[in-house]
Amino acid sequence: MSKVFQFKQFNVEQDRCAMKIGTDGVLLGAWASLDQHPESILDIGAGTGVIALMLAQRSTAELIDALEIEENAYEQCVDNFENSDWGDRLFCYHAALDEFAEEMEGETYDLIISNPPFYDENFTSTEENRNLARFTEALPFEDLVKYSAQLLAEKGRFCTIIPYKNEEEFIQLASEVNLYPQKITRVRGNENSPLKRSLLQFGFEKTLIKTSELIIEIDRHVYTEDYKNLVKDFYLKM
Repeated sequence: MSKVFQFKQFNVEQDRCAMKIGTDGVLLGAWASLDQHPESILDIGAGTGVIALMLAQRSTAELIDALEIEENAYEQCVDNFENSDWGDRLFCYHAALDEFAEEMEGETYDLIISNPPFYDENFTSTEENRNLARFTEALPFEDLVKYSAQLLAEKGRFCTIIPYKNEEEFIQLASEVNLYPQKITRVRGNENSPLKRSLLQFGFEKTLIKTSELIIEIDRHVYTEDYKNLVKDFYLKM
């Protein structure tokens, strides 16, 4: 039984979610740019709802929608939204991305965010719902970029976090639907470890790409100033 995960301004129950709160989601929720002052936000594959909750804390967006296909995670996400201070701005849909995109035809969002499922190696889990959350088959990158482009406002931003090794492939897929990288932050665990993740921001306009690197730890559980500055509004012990 997973305990409640306590952040500074909200709590997240995760006992019914296959994929627990991890560094990727928190990184993305803290990193995504709000310079555009988005009025509407969509979190694709919400899981516990942690990213949507982080964006509710960080932004003044009136409408924050989340999408979750796995039933237990969906129910938990709804509960986490209702138990937060921002329940009136947060809404979770229980649907697949293609169904949702069809249903929302013509509607767009200023910011779309997704911590999509992927596996690092040839890993298979015995729990089907964990597989669903974990594996790209549940939400192929092609579908993610295609429907994000469809649901994104003209001046909107699409932000995601993926394995670094998939970065080029993902950028190529996005370019096929006229989404272009605007900001890239590559993440490594410590200065001697290989690049592990890529935080990516896309938009319909081609701009000069701002690239940077983020190192999480100096030593085991000793965090870099960059990382602390990024997540300090959320983690209790930062």
